[in-house]
Amino acid sequence: MEPAASIISALGGPTAVADVVGIHRTRVSMWQAPRERGGTNGMIPYRHIEKLLSMARQQGVNIGPEDFMPRPSDAA
Repeated sequence: MEPAASIISALGGPTAVADVVGIHRTRVSMWQAPRERGGTNGMIPYRHIEKLLSMARQQGVNIGPEDFMPRPSDAA
């Protein structure tokens, strides 16, 4: 689910993201799952965004704050 799936992929996958934000890999994976399955419907928790933006800058990945917002086509 977007935008989490694209951001996680761009940053090297759930394990790499989990290492940076300090949580277990399965929690990162659940950001991509629907709420019915215990996920976040593609939303990345706000408290992790700053660290992920920093990670993106260090890796030269073009991700900005706007990329963490759901797009209208994702809301359906």
